[in-house]
Amino acid sequence: MTAQALPADAARRGLAPQPGLVVVKLGGSVVRSRELSAWLDVIAASPRPIIVVPGGGALADEVRSAQTKLGFGDEAAHRMALLAMDQLAWAIAGLRAGFEVGDTEEALRQTLGQGHVAVWAPYSLVAGRSDIPQSWTVTSDSLALWLGRRLGAERCYVIKSIERKRAAFSAEQLARDGVVDEAFPSMFKEAGFPVFLLGRGDQAALAASLSAPGEASCGATID
Repeated sequence: MTAQALPADAARRGLAPQPGLVVVKLGGSVVRSRELSAWLDVIAASPRPIIVVPGGGALADEVRSAQTKLGFGDEAAHRMALLAMDQLAWAIAGLRAGFEVGDTEEALRQTLGQGHVAVWAPYSLVAGRSDIPQSWTVTSDSLALWLGRRLGAERCYVIKSIERKRAAFSAEQLARDGVVDEAFPSMFKEAGFPVFLLGRGDQAALAASLSAPGEASCGATID
């Protein structure tokens, strides 16, 4: 698959697609798991340009809890959850040399151009956008697809702390089961690139897929 065309506004800014670009959504629960180091080792060793999209993890969970207790609205909660993702981006980048945080498209592309792994801190690019619901219907899962589409990614890997027992899932079923957020199926239809779900112990599958030319499948295909 060739890189997707960028939106007109990105093209006008001269942001050419990055050949072979992949997005890796690293779930917040994965960041807290014993497997985090193994996942980061695979990402660091990849020959492909990679943007890591972190989940909000326990910090986003705390936002949900605080919203229930204090009663602030979804827009405030959405912004706070984005800031939680920003904080985990800095945490992830601090664990490996060559991982650098980027908060804009230009910053992410500059990091990739230097041969480094880019870790997305989404607040600057996402907060207050009219085309993204300011609610819990959109979390880091959908934002990974949104970013990939904007930057012309060739594929996306969604990594969760789950026991993956199937080779294929529908986006709608994953949303119904609470594995991904409510907006994920519609974002998936708009993405235009393959998306794969990986679970615990799938590091070797990710490594093989990242090293293979073309469109090698990996983990569970989402359709």
